[in-house]
Amino acid sequence: MNIVLSNHKLRFTGPTGSLLVPDDDEVSRRLAMLIEGECEELGPAMAARKYDFSRQRYYQILADFLEQGAEGLVLQTPGPKTDYRRTDQVVRLVIRCRFLDPDTSPEVIAQKIRQQSLAISQRSVERIIADYGLQKKLYALNPANPPQFVQTQRTRTKQRCAPADPKSLERQVRQLLADKVSGNQVGIWLLLPEHLRLGTWDLMRSWSGLPTERVEPRLALHLVNEAAMCLCSYRHRRTLSQKGFELANGLPFVPTDIAIHELLAQHTVEQARQLQIALGKLRRAGGHFDGTLLAMDPHRMTSYSQRQMRRHRLNSQEKPVKMAQTFFLLDCHTGQPVCFSLSSSAPSVVQASPDLLHLAADILGARPAAAHKPLILADKEHCSQELFSIVRTDKVFDLLCAEPTHAQARQRWGRVAAAHFTEHWPAYATAIEPYYFKAQPDAPFFEYIQRDGARQADYHYQGFLATAELAQVPALTKDYPQRWHIEEFFKFNQALGWHRAGTPNLNVRYGHLSLVLVAQAAIHQLRQRLGDPFAQWDATHLARNLFDGLEGDVRVEHQTIVVTLYNPPNAKLLQHHYEHLPEKLRSQGVSPEIPWLYNFKLDFRFK
Repeated sequence: MNIVLSNHKLRFTGPTGSLLVPDDDEVSRRLAMLIEGECEELGPAMAARKYDFSRQRYYQILADFLEQGAEGLVLQTPGPKTDYRRTDQVVRLVIRCRFLDPDTSPEVIAQKIRQQSLAISQRSVERIIADYGLQKKLYALNPANPPQFVQTQRTRTKQRCAPADPKSLERQVRQLLADKVSGNQVGIWLLLPEHLRLGTWDLMRSWSGLPTERVEPRLALHLVNEAAMCLCSYRHRRTLSQKGFELANGLPFVPTDIAIHELLAQHTVEQARQLQIALGKLRRAGGHFDGTLLAMDPHRMTSYSQRQMRRHRLNSQEKPVKMAQTFFLLDCHTGQPVCFSLSSSAPSVVQASPDLLHLAADILGARPAAAHKPLILADKEHCSQELFSIVRTDKVFDLLCAEPTHAQARQRWGRVAAAHFTEHWPAYATAIEPYYFKAQPDAPFFEYIQRDGARQADYHYQGFLATAELAQVPALTKDYPQRWHIEEFFKFNQALGWHRAGTPNLNVRYGHLSLVLVAQAAIHQLRQRLGDPFAQWDATHLARNLFDGLEGDVRVEHQTIVVTLYNPPNAKLLQHHYEHLPEKLRSQGVSPEIPWLYNFKLDFRFK
């Protein structure tokens, strides 16, 4: 028998006829090559060249033939022999995600699976869905639990109801991350690491009383970050939507004024107080303040409410106006607020202060048996028998208060014998005298009289009243002047939300301002970490030039949300603190996973 290969046509020829081999019969071609190479005089090298194979490939085919026979000559498909991407585990996860939330897109399903360190593409998920016939949307399996909806502010003029149940929230947030987001409010993401360090999310869950997957803690976080951007106006007059802000709160939307009001109205003043106590303890543990020297002061804002209420005036030349009252307690050494309280316009400072002091005692852990009591500094408005009696009875704080300089008091100070004064330096002398309130003639307090002037005709007196005997010079010349830090605090931070009276509903107002206090704590950490020039920027400057003034985009890479900021101020300083953020957080003992963003990590790029 002869084997003829001509013009790529293979033919077997014998004494009585011939047999033409089909062009696509690779098995017969390989067998013919082996016959000619092993059984004829052509030899392996010439046979391989005749059939367009290399010598090495010839011997591979020969080895397969000797091992498997004719089956060894069958062409093998190149590439992997198993489906190493769409494993059984991945297929089960895709089917599970599809059944749990039929509206989830293949892109979001792929994102969820990749977050579990399993490599899968969107196209592979689409193939699995097609193979198992899961393209058709399924009906809700439990119609007894209808989905939750929230009124959202899509644009300045357009509002819509959006689903806000846990499944819908996760689906929509993950879809935004998968689609990528660009905007000029991406700078607010710089505050998220401080929320992780502070423990903001635990505070939000505790205040709302609901688990991580619910919408209410996210709405509370929205209020915190909204305060950080100094945005306290009506939401229907502006829009934060589609600029990168809402995603930082774990939300796919921006809520309306009604949605926020309903959230705050569901919580009580006591819940807001507990939030302040928890925050204060965290701040004290974090070194924000030590609470040894405190300043107490009211902060009043003009109210335009139509309700009938008491009116206040600051001096006799002004017309009395309605006011909302906030009472602050500030640490004088660090300039940071310890707590605050609210009231209607009716209570006086004296009536409102005990509640503030009890709140501070819970935060600072102050007890009557303490050897060294925190000293509270107050202005003339607090000088009253009622307040001093309460402070002395509680035995938790000491109080140092300036006295009103009316004519009768100046005459009494002028009658103090010159021998009772101690001159500490030229033109400055002090004296200490017992002081009795008319209602308590048997309970003396300590009156410090400060005298300025070198000659008797030039003497100027100022009195101070205290519950304890203090070192005169440090108390009057070093400690008491630090009370002005509270005025600096108002000027520096009031744009966060303390410059507007707001609603007279104390539940709403107390909750809102307590969340503003959380924002102020996170911003303080940011300023301390970054240093100058950011530490010198007031709240408005920081909001306009950092949180609300940076262009950037947000995307997901594997298990990390990557925020890219373009042309930020002081880029090298920000780069030092924010690039490779997960490693930096771990080194500080902070988990880099963001619970309200489904445990994604966060990292930054600067371009």
